[in-house]
Amino acid sequence: MVVSLGELAVRFGCELRGDPQARVERVATLANADERSLAFLANPHYRPQLAATRAAAVVLDAASADACPTQSLICDNPYATYARIAAVLHPAPPAAPGVHPSALVAPGVRVDPSAQVGAFASIDAGAVVGARSYIGPHCHLDGGVTLAEDVRLVARVTLCGGVQLGARVVVHPGVVIGSDGFGFASERGTWLKVPQLGGVRIEADVEIGANTTIDRGAIEDTVLEEGVKLDNLIQVGHNVRIGAHSVLAACVGISGSATIGKRCMIGGGAGFNGHISIADDVVITGYTMVSHSITQPGIYSGGIPLEEAGAWRRLVARFKRSGRLESRVKRLERAAGVQSGQEEDHD
Repeated sequence: MVVSLGELAVRFGCELRGDPQARVERVATLANADERSLAFLANPHYRPQLAATRAAAVVLDAASADACPTQSLICDNPYATYARIAAVLHPAPPAAPGVHPSALVAPGVRVDPSAQVGAFASIDAGAVVGARSYIGPHCHLDGGVTLAEDVRLVARVTLCGGVQLGARVVVHPGVVIGSDGFGFASERGTWLKVPQLGGVRIEADVEIGANTTIDRGAIEDTVLEEGVKLDNLIQVGHNVRIGAHSVLAACVGISGSATIGKRCMIGGGAGFNGHISIADDVVITGYTMVSHSITQPGIYSGGIPLEEAGAWRRLVARFKRSGRLESRVKRLERAAGVQSGQEEDHD
């Protein structure tokens, strides 16, 4: 799509320095842009590339505008503004209404006339597909699945019974939503399966990355509130609730019945114990093991960063000897009549 800079400035509330009639038709990086491209600068790491860019225009903030050698769209949040402009210049293909001849759609399925069902998709009786939704190739929807309007299942997505997707939800390839949670009761050394009777409710504007899995609830539903964004390869256990507009990076694992608050940011590889609660506006850095509830907003970290192998082995050896060292210190404190510093461990 070709759009003028003047139109973009008005539409997205930017200050334009340049010709409002100049047009752009695609986005590109600062280093590789040409005279028909729009680039952006949000990360100071790329500031050295600004002086040599050949972009028709650059989206940036006021502090960087004077250093820009070309036309510019100035705004407070260049990355967010770039994202909105990129969606205009590179729109997703609209659904082509209809059902592919190879798709298997059971009698009684309600497919809105404006929706598209792709090749080799299968939909069981009782499912509902909303207006302008797209069911990609090889997707499967069990009976009782409900899709609101403008849902997009890219390819090979499996939605089990009792799954509800809100408006504009995007689900990437390989995702499984609504499979049984990991529920087993111990009985005399064996494991008895606990029936998983709940569903999964996903609210509007959620995006779910490739090969992520979201388990159905044991009794009540697993819930992702509006605007949640999940990266690839995430495991969401049964009866988890993730608050609105939280974002989770790849390989996060959340055990059953954990609750994550609103607007949280979870780094890649983090793990959560079951039955804990995380407050709103919490940031968890990558590879952190969250073993207990967090009641206050803030940034939390866990784990030991990378060390050279020899240094790591020495650290582990010292850690293993720390109990003996603590005992020696306590004996010395008692001998010297000094109060133990044990109370400080609880600060």
